[in-house]
Amino acid sequence: MLLVLFTGAAALVVQGSFLARPVDFALVLLGLFLAGGSANALNQYFERDIDSNMTRTRKRRPLPMGTLSPGHALSFAIAIGTLGVAIFAVRFNWLTAGLALFTIVFYSFYYTLWLKPRTTNNIVIGGIAGSMAPVGAWAAATGEMAIAPLVMFLIVFLWTPPHFWSLALFCSDDYRRVKLPMLPVVNGEQATLNQIFWYTLVLVTCSLSLAVLGSGWLYLLVALWMGSTYLRMAWRARRDHQVSAARSLFKFSLVYLFVIFTAIMVDALIPAAPFLPPLPHLG
Repeated sequence: MLLVLFTGAAALVVQGSFLARPVDFALVLLGLFLAGGSANALNQYFERDIDSNMTRTRKRRPLPMGTLSPGHALSFAIAIGTLGVAIFAVRFNWLTAGLALFTIVFYSFYYTLWLKPRTTNNIVIGGIAGSMAPVGAWAAATGEMAIAPLVMFLIVFLWTPPHFWSLALFCSDDYRRVKLPMLPVVNGEQATLNQIFWYTLVLVTCSLSLAVLGSGWLYLLVALWMGSTYLRMAWRARRDHQVSAARSLFKFSLVYLFVIFTAIMVDALIPAAPFLPPLPHLG
């Protein structure tokens, strides 16, 4: 949820019109929080039996722990999802409301109930839902789409598989126990490390495209620094067959995304130094 709010806030900062309207800025984030929370709550409702058999989740989530009843969880998920969609429909526009509803339905029903138990590409396709915050936030502010939020969407979308597969590598016994076809379980550890590297390479390339779209030197330097570090870690893990490096990759992936989106926001708020030439801009 922090990722959703952070990437959504970055899109609002880059777009700029809600910086002078803090109430609307906060309402967009509230709508994203409620819609994303609804999708996550429905996911936990549908996977409560699976969660109770996984070491990673059975003592951390309220349904397998018995601190919340399934009926209350379902009511809560529907209520906050309805409220989130309503905020976007009433205060902003129907495009944003539709995107929020799509995210809830796509993640909780299509990804959780259909994709996840059937294909190793579950997290690749399912990553669409977790990447929607910049698109939804931009739509709330403008009522339309633009290239910048779509590139932000792609950054999160391409970041999701290597991030999640790093987690799946050191939690593979859990997924094997509950018979979910995650990539390390079906295709093996080395194939997963290969995919992590190639997705990271495409991710870093995509992140640099924001410089062409008009971001400044600060973002470009941060993206180069963080991207090269991420690539180096993924390459070493792949080259040396280091499944033990998966935990470090997972932790760094979190740092990477937050640093990248922090740089996006800072770059949008701070004028370029006068002694630096402007980067190319597509207009």
